[in-house]
This record gives sequence, structure tokens and C-alpha cells, in this order.
Amino acid sequence: MTRPRHRRHRKTRFSRRTKPGDLPGLVRPDPAAPPPVVHVIAYGPDDFIERRVTDCHQVSELVGKAAVTWVNVEGLGNAETIHTIGNLFHLHPLALEDVVNTHQRPKAEQYHGFLFIVARMAELHERCSMEQVSLFLGRNFVVTFLEDPGDAFETVRQHLRQKQGRIRAAGAGYLAYALLDAVVDAYFPIVEEFGERLDSLEDEVVADPDRSTIAKAHRVKRELRTLRRAIWPLREAINSLSRDEHELIDDETRVYLRDCYDHTVQIIDIVETYRELDADLTDLYLSSLSNRLNEVMKVLTIIATIFMPMSFIASVYGMNFNTASPFNMPELNWPFGYLFALALMVVSTLGMLVYFRWKGWVGPHSLERRARAARAAALATDEEEEQTPVHRTAAHDAHGHEPPPPVAHLRSTDQ
Repeated sequence: MTRPRHRRHRKTRFSRRTKPGDLPGLVRPDPAAPPPVVHVIAYGPDDFIERRVTDCHQVSELVGKAAVTWVNVEGLGNAETIHTIGNLFHLHPLALEDVVNTHQRPKAEQYHGFLFIVARMAELHERCSMEQVSLFLGRNFVVTFLEDPGDAFETVRQHLRQKQGRIRAAGAGYLAYALLDAVVDAYFPIVEEFGERLDSLEDEVVADPDRSTIAKAHRVKRELRTLRRAIWPLREAINSLSRDEHELIDDETRVYLRDCYDHTVQIIDIVETYRELDADLTDLYLSSLSNRLNEVMKVLTIIATIFMPMSFIASVYGMNFNTASPFNMPELNWPFGYLFALALMVVSTLGMLVYFRWKGWVGPHSLERRARAARAAALATDEEEEQTPVHRTAAHDAHGHEPPPPVAHLRSTDQ
């Protein structure tokens, strides 16, 4: 059963707790970080031990009892715990410093006797939050440090407990792959949720946009940018693990790492597509505002245009010329002069309305014409998208492989 994930509010701005000029390798945890909780799993083809330890010195009792030992530390609030585990597995102080400074870019670094891998685990509630995952891979051990309790590794634990797939028979390198694959696969439900949000935003923009619509679009854009900044460097880190020669990763595990790399490529392609769609929705919103403004200006212009001849007639007959002269508006003394002026105003107004309707500027014909134009534009856009060939994007890898369609949710093979 998946354990609940408790998240504390994290500030998005950059913050480093070591001061300028401090000694390298200084471990200074965040005072607000939760206290560490240590879980140990030691396993082999026929052995399995799972234990939660309260004293880090108990970890040494489990190391070496099975082929592979996985130590998972949830919480970075105690420097002594981090130092104890680091000394037990001979982890470099510079790598431990990167563990507590949780603004690290996803990467893969090789040290003497172990690999240090940093990834970012995503979670989405009201907004997207990122948690740093620090992974150490040794010859017979894997150590993971998480910022908070709860993770995406429950499926890996289930595979270990139930002896599913080849994970119990494989070495520590395969366990590291399985953990990285769980981190990567956790992105798929999140990007699918963003796809649903963009669909609802598109309907809202087309139907009845308001000020909250553009705020939602900017929020989605910011969250997609967060995902992009996390998954792009992770792709390069996984690519280096699958391409470069490492004594801790065998050739068979590299095949699985290439599959994990393909997943990152697919996620990047989806994120880039959604970012373009979000930008298009913003443009569509601004265009709809412009169209609404144009409609208002059109109504006001028609009203002003209709009153122009009426104002002209009223101003002509309001000049108060002397009627003694036969050339100074003799119709002012005509018994039907007032009715004639009113009829002239009515006829001019009706004539202009008939002309506007004939031109399609007012009346139901104008709405139908605009609707036909909008449908024609939409059909033309759909046909253009269907006929446009797929271009190579940044999501293609170095070998020219094209990522799969964004609707598919690939899963790793036989963990």
C-alpha cells in the first residue's frame, strides 16, 4: 500500500544554506526539513529483509547479509544521520553536500566506487511541486535520500516483496534503474492532468472567456515550465548512464535504461506540445477580447452612423432663417413641414438599415457569415495539421529516433 506523501510548502526562489567561503563538503540541512526516517531492504534471489531502523548504526548490521542493500532515507533534517550513512558506504562529502542543497540540477556523476545520480520527483495537487531525489549506486548497495516522507517507489517495493520480474535476481544497477524509471513514470499522470486542464481551458476560451481564464493559462504555463526544467536535464543524465561505460551498470541494464530514456523523450515531447498549446490559447484569448471590442465598436459605429443623417436634417431645419425670402426655407411655413422632416429622418434611417443588412453588417446574415468563416478557418487549420509532416524536434534523440505519440503511456519492461 502506498504511503501518504506529506509535503511542506517550498519557496520557489533559489536558496543555498552554505555561506560564501565555507569549506567544501559541508553538510548543513534546512532547519525546516523533517527528521529522517530510514528504511532498509536487503535482498537476493532467495533472501529478503525489510526493516525500518531507528538508529543509523543498525544499518551496518544489515549490510552484507544479502546480495543487494537498499537504504532509503526520507527527510534531511539531521546532519548526523546523513554523515553516518555517508561514512558507512564511503560516500564523498561533496556528494553529501549536494544532497542537502536541494536545488541541484538532475545529473549523473561518477565518483570512486559509486555513482551519484540526482533526479527530481514530481507531484501535482493544486500546483506542481518538485522534490529532489539523490541516489547513490555502489557495487552491492543503493542509497536514496528524499526531502520528505513518501515517494513513488512503492511499485518497486512490491516487486521486491513479491519477487516479480528479474529485480531480485539482478544486481544493484538494475535496482537503480527501477527507481529512476519509477520517478520518470510518475510524470505521465501529471502531464495527462495538464492535458485535461488545457482542454477545459480551450472550451472556456472559445465559449465565454474572462479575466480568470488568462490567469489559469499563465498558471499552467508556469507549471509546464517547472516540468520542463526538471525533465530536460534528467534525459541527459539517463542518456549518459545508458551510453557511457560504467562498471556498476551491466550491458543488460543499459537496455532498460534506454527504455527509460525513451520515456523521458516522450514526456519532453508532450510538455513542449502543451506549452505551444498554452501559448495558442493565450493568443486565442487576446483575439477573442479584440473581437468582442470590435463588436462593441461596430454597434456604436452603426448607432452613430444612423443618427448622422437625422442630426443633419434636424440641424438644417433648426437654423432659423428669415422666411420672408422665397429662398430661405419656404417649407418652414408649410403646414406639413414638420411631418416632412420627420418622414425624411425615418426614410434615411430605414434606407441605411437596409443597406447595412444588404452588406451583411447587421442582422442574422452577419452572424451566419461569421460562423461560416470561423468553421472554414477551423477546417482549413485541421486539414493543414493533417497534411503537415512531422518535423524533427528537440525531443528526438541523438540517433534520430522519433518519440512515440503523446497519448500513449509507456511502461517499463519486466521490473
